[in-house]
Amino acid sequence: MSCEHLELDGDGQHFEALVVSHEFAGKGRVQRQQHVYATLKEKLATGELHAISFKTLTPDEWSTQRG
Repeated sequence: MSCEHLELDGDGQHFEALVVSHEFAGKGRVQRQQHVYATLKEKLATGELHAISFKTLTPDEWSTQRG
C-alpha cells in the first residue's frame, strides 16, 4: 500500500496508526478501513498483529487537519 505519511504507535502487538494515502481518494470510511485491513490480512491471520486502530486520510484531508 502506498502511503504519503504513516504514524504508528504501539506495544508490538496493539497499534494505533494514522495512514495518509492517495489510495483513499473517493472512498468512504468503511472502504478505507477495508483497504488497510486487506493490506494487513496476513499479519492479522498469523497473530503477529493482534489489534490495530487507525485513522485514514487523503493527503488533502491531512493537510487541512494540520492547519
